[in-house]
Amino acid sequence: MRSVGSAVTLAAVIALAGCATGSGSATDASTQTDAATPTTPTTVTVFAAASLAEAFDEIAERFEAEHPLTDVVLNSGGSSALAQQIVQGAPADVFASAAESPMQAVIDAGLASDAAILATNTLELVTPAGNPAGITGLEDLARPELRVALCDVSVPCGAASTTLLEQHGVAASADTLESDVTAVLTKVVLGEVDAALVYRTDVIAAGDAVEGIEVPGTASVVTRSRIAAMTDATDPATAAAFVSFTTGADGRAVLDAAGFGAP
Repeated sequence: MRSVGSAVTLAAVIALAGCATGSGSATDASTQTDAATPTTPTTVTVFAAASLAEAFDEIAERFEAEHPLTDVVLNSGGSSALAQQIVQGAPADVFASAAESPMQAVIDAGLASDAAILATNTLELVTPAGNPAGITGLEDLARPELRVALCDVSVPCGAASTTLLEQHGVAASADTLESDVTAVLTKVVLGEVDAALVYRTDVIAAGDAVEGIEVPGTASVVTRSRIAAMTDATDPATAAAFVSFTTGADGRAVLDAAGFGAP
């Protein structure tokens, strides 16, 4: 499994901060082949939202273990940017979006016919380990003396953050707007900002490198990840198999462990 996208993974940043079998007869088994299982080496290129990247690393490893002739290539980034790349001709076989609107753009372009809801996610306030600025709630994001990072409103985590802040009547004093949630979390881990809004799953993934603070009302601002095989996938059967695997029991187990909610 190969990953492309960010040159530095969040795991590396955290380290720096802390410096199918059938039931038929033997004859049937010898003469029939599962159409979803490649008999020659193949590659499936998966464009996945930054918030899904860590879970998809594990899902890809599990998929490759069950499909030894398949190489999964992961490309992670902001959902909106990934959707734009696909619409402009980037060679994706599968797209997993953090929210519905980027996926809809791909569907509207005729590049996917349908998309399954993969998982749900909610926002959480996050600070560097130890919470040195003494952040207690969402209203602290309006304090001008603090350094605050948010996702840009053009990406799902930014749109959700804007909605949550508006619901609470908070005008955040953002010092930086990032193109994906991983970039926001990285600034928190490195202590470059005092607080930020990220997904709950990102707080879990960062572990002891950050401190999460739950915010009332996040249950009403839910993002729904979606996944689809592209209509022009290089190997449609393998792309469909990856989607099925991810939405099935194996993928669900990984997503549950990462803190994602059920579809």
